[in-house]
Amino acid sequence: FSDPFLNRRRANDFIQADTRLGAISQERIRERNKSPQERQKEICEDYYPCDLYAFRHGYGAAYRHYFGRRRNK
Repeated sequence: FSDPFLNRRRANDFIQADTRLGAISQERIRERNKSPQERQKEICEDYYPCDLYAFRHGYGAAYRHYFGRRRNK
């Protein structure tokens, strides 16, 4: 019969170190490559009138309202 509880010092022994490092590096890659929607949201958050408009209508509509017309010129 073995003890069902793990020793505190050995609790993470079943996780391999290289797997954790690989997961951390993948997360860093995902942070560098942002989706267009996330970039648009950040741009809108930096511009106060756009942020207020987004509170009522959503970030997609706010970005199109304040920044969408600039692309068509």
